[in-house]
Amino acid sequence: MNILICPDSFKGALNAISVSEAIKTGIVKTNKKHQIKCLPLADGGEGTLDILIENEKGSFITTTVKDPLSRAIEAAYGIIGETAVIEMARTAGLDLLKPEERNPMLTTTYGLGQFINHALDQGIRKFIIAIGGSATNDCGIGALSALGVKFLDKNGHLIENNGRGLADLEDINIEAIDKRILQSKVQVLCDVNNPLYGKNGAAFVYAKQKGANEEMIEILDQNLRHFSKILKKTFNKDISEIPGAGAAGGLGAGLMIFLKGELVSGFSIISTILNLEKHIKTADLIITGEGKIDSQSINGKVAVEVSKIAKKYNKSVIGIVGTYEGNLSIFHDLGMTAIFSIIHEPIRLIKALEKKQTKKSLISLSEEVIRLYDI
Repeated sequence: MNILICPDSFKGALNAISVSEAIKTGIVKTNKKHQIKCLPLADGGEGTLDILIENEKGSFITTTVKDPLSRAIEAAYGIIGETAVIEMARTAGLDLLKPEERNPMLTTTYGLGQFINHALDQGIRKFIIAIGGSATNDCGIGALSALGVKFLDKNGHLIENNGRGLADLEDINIEAIDKRILQSKVQVLCDVNNPLYGKNGAAFVYAKQKGANEEMIEILDQNLRHFSKILKKTFNKDISEIPGAGAAGGLGAGLMIFLKGELVSGFSIISTILNLEKHIKTADLIITGEGKIDSQSINGKVAVEVSKIAKKYNKSVIGIVGTYEGNLSIFHDLGMTAIFSIIHEPIRLIKALEKKQTKKSLISLSEEVIRLYDI
């Protein structure tokens, strides 16, 4: 049997490459005769950089940038030919913060702008920016401030470069923006297609996992609405309902307006580069997965998008996940044959997210899944 293993990362535990290897190990332990192809995937979130650099034979550049709480860290972006590949999560990602540090009122994307500046200094004028996995809700004003844009309050003073600061925004001055970035081509890889605000927007859907309580979520949503109004007043552009504008806490909107960034599906770009559909067509069984499958997964996440392609060719798809939530029939209808969680006993979250534990659980579950298919 030809088996294609094509998962996303298990956020906070293992990257997609390690997940693929663990699943393969479990299958081989049970039956060494299967033909196995590992094709780890990403959707514009964590892991995107590693997958693109490995597949396209690129290189890494390390520099000092600010993390989501403005602390100096060493982080890397990639170079493929004449293009910089930047994974926003390397500088403003949720995984850079301890659980008690997470607060989208205070976090910033400033380090992303520093990455862009560094690449511009290397002569780069083409950018692929993967924006999934953010710890932020600042609409990108942090990154844009690092590039010279001034976001001002009613008294002409600079506002805070974070989700809280958006409430004070009254004026935007773009005179000092780095002209080099305006001469560049920017492609923005989104892992979701949510609008900027509202019940399906950045704050209501994603801010809780970034550390926000219910009161914060309401405030953040109002701040996103306010940002949208200021943009419309300043540039006569309404981006509130554009799919992907709400990606990464509104970073999609900021990059689109100020850098003329093209918002595209991260999964679509990566799957095309890796010829995913060709591999699905020739496989007998597809195994995909991610850390959690829930209502957010239908907005462009890897496991669902893989299943949609497989459904066109009547292929069986097994979803191996850390956990799942909600009505699974939705995912069955989209092409996923069955979904299995690696959690099979009561376990604390901190233990479940340990790399060693996740790897062990993936191997064990993969063994059981393939035993069923070998009957």
